[in-house]
Amino acid sequence: MTAGRWTAVDDYFNTHLLRPDPALDAAVQASAEAGLPAIAVAPNQGKLLYLLARMSRARSVLEIGTLGGYSTIWLGRALPSDGKLVTLEIDEHHARVARENIERAGLAQQVDIRVGRALDTLPTLRDDSPFDLVFIDADKPNLAEYFRWAVQLSRPGTVIVVDNVVRGGEVAQADSDDPAVRGVRHLTELLSTEPRVEATALQTVGAKGYDGLAIALVTG
Repeated sequence: MTAGRWTAVDDYFNTHLLRPDPALDAAVQASAEAGLPAIAVAPNQGKLLYLLARMSRARSVLEIGTLGGYSTIWLGRALPSDGKLVTLEIDEHHARVARENIERAGLAQQVDIRVGRALDTLPTLRDDSPFDLVFIDADKPNLAEYFRWAVQLSRPGTVIVVDNVVRGGEVAQADSDDPAVRGVRHLTELLSTEPRVEATALQTVGAKGYDGLAIALVTG
C-alpha cells in the first residue's frame, strides 16, 4: 500500500459520506494563508469527532490545542444550542485565525477560546467542568499531564480522545529519544494504570499519513 492509495480511499469515503462545507473549506484556506502548519485533523477525522460528541450527547466539550479551529468547528456543531466548548491555544496568532474561522461558521457564541499555556489554563477550568468530551491535540511531550487534567475535569461517561499517538510507528520503539514519542509512551503507561478509565488505541492511515488515536472512557 502507498500513501497515494491511502489518500484515494479517504477521498472515496469523503465523497460519499461528507457533504460540501464552505465554512470548513474556508477555515482550511484561511489557516494556510495565515501560515499555520497543515496539521489539523482530516475531514473524516473531524466527522469522527462530531459523531463521538453526538453519540455521547455532549453538552460541554474541552479541546486542548485549537490551531485554526478546524476540529473546533466539527465539535461545536455537535453541541445543542445551549452547549459550550472551551478550547485552549498557546499561540495568539493561531487563536486569532481560529476566532475568525469559528465566527464564520456561526459558532462564536458557543466557543470560548482561551489563550495561554494549557498547563496553566487547565487548573482554572474547574468551574466549567465536568466536560462530557475532551479532545487532546497539542504538544506530545505533555500528553500525560493533559490527560491527568482531562480525567480531573471529567465525570463517569466522559469520552477522552487523544490524537497523533502512533508517530509513524515510532511509538513501538522503547529506546526512542524523540520527545513526542516518549510523551506518547508515557501517556500509554498512564492509560494502562489509571483505574478510572477504560482505553484503547487505533492505528490509522489516510491523507494525513500513518498515525493513530487513543480513546478513553471515564468509568469512575
